[in-house]
Amino acid sequence: MEITDENGNVIPKNNEESKRIVAGVLAIVLGGFAVHKFILGYTKTGIIQVILTFATCGFVGLLSLIEGIIYLTKTDEEFINTYQTNKKEWF
Repeated sequence: MEITDENGNVIPKNNEESKRIVAGVLAIVLGGFAVHKFILGYTKTGIIQVILTFATCGFVGLLSLIEGIIYLTKTDEEFINTYQTNKKEWF
């Protein structure tokens, strides 16, 4: 599938592979351990999330569940653009 801009010019496809499915499933299953953050390369955010999970007795795991659902509802292009290219760390 080719992506074109408003002028009809073909936008080169990003060769980066989407980690959407892996990150989404890991966020839902192992959310409190922030494995999905480490998979996406967000080490600092992952460490913060693990600390918050222990400090809140697992409450932050619910946020990971929501985050996993958000990951899985995006298209591969949206996911790559938002979380892998632009490095949006939270939601």
